[in-house]
Amino acid sequence: MRHVIALDVGGTGMKAALVGADGTLLYEARRATGRDRGADAVVASILDFAADLRAHGLAHLGRPAEAAGLAVPGIVDAERGIAVYAANLGWRDVPLRDLLAERLDGVPVALGHDVRTGGLAEGRIGAGRGADRFLFVPLGTGIAGAIGIDGTIEAGAHGCAGEIGHVVVRPGGPECGCGQRGCLETLASASAVTRAWAAASGDPGADAADCAKAVESGDPAALRVWQDAVDALADGLVTALTLLDPRTLIIGGGLAEAGETLFTPLRAAVEERVTFQQLPDIVPAALGDTAGCLGAGLLAWDLLTEVTA
Repeated sequence: MRHVIALDVGGTGMKAALVGADGTLLYEARRATGRDRGADAVVASILDFAADLRAHGLAHLGRPAEAAGLAVPGIVDAERGIAVYAANLGWRDVPLRDLLAERLDGVPVALGHDVRTGGLAEGRIGAGRGADRFLFVPLGTGIAGAIGIDGTIEAGAHGCAGEIGHVVVRPGGPECGCGQRGCLETLASASAVTRAWAAASGDPGADAADCAKAVESGDPAALRVWQDAVDALADGLVTALTLLDPRTLIIGGGLAEAGETLFTPLRAAVEERVTFQQLPDIVPAALGDTAGCLGAGLLAWDLLTEVTA
C-alpha cells in the first residue's frame, strides 16, 4: 500500500505515522525526544525513528514509504531543509532534510515548522476546511500562528510569518524571551495563565486548567486572571484580523481545551474591539495534538504531487 512517513518533533516527545494517499493513518507511534541527552542525540533519535517507520512499512504494508514529512519547532528554513535554531532542543543549523533523505535511501523529504505544519492540517482537513483564508493560533507554552491562504501556509520572506505571540499588546509589560516587553504570549499563553493563577491562588502547583475550573465555579480571583488573559488575547487577535482579514480564526493548544470557558468571552471581547474589520468565525481546532503529524504527512504527499506534476 502506498504511504509516506510523517514525523512531528516536540520538546519532549515525537509523534509519527505512516499515512496513506487518502490521509488514512495506517500506523501510529510515539517516542521521547530525549533532549536531555543533547542536540546530536535528538537528531539521532529522529533518524532512528524514521528508519524504524520505514522498516515497519516495508514489513507490514508491502513497500517502503515514498516520501517523508518532518515538522520541528524553532526557526526553520524549509526551502533549504535546515532546522536553523530551536532553544528547547539545543540545535543550530542542522541539515535535517538531507540527513533524513540519506537515512531513508534517498526518498524526497519535506521539512516544516511545527505550527505552520499543524496549521496546514487544520486548514485542509480540520477546522478550517473549506476556508480560503484562515489564521491558526495555538495557545500553549507560547503563542504562534499559521497564515492559511488557499490551502497553503504563508511562511513569509524569511520563514517568520505568523509570529503573533510577539506582537506587543501591553507596552512595558512582562519581559519576553524574545527581548521585548508585553508580548502577547507573556500574557495569554497557557504558561502565562498558569503563572498568573499560581500567584493569585497561592498554590505554586496550580496551572491554567485549574484556573479554568475555578472560572467555571465562579471564583472571583480566577475570573480576573482569566479575563486579563482573554483581553490581551483579543487585543492581539484584532491586530491580526486588521492585517490579514481571515475568514476563519482557529484557536488551538492547551488553553483551547477549556472550550466555551475560553471561546464565549473571547468571541465577545473580539467583537467589542472590531470597528471596520469583518468578524471571522472563531472556532476551536479540530485535530488536537495530531495536527503536526497529519500536516507532515500532507507535506510529504505534496512533494510527490510536485514530482509528478
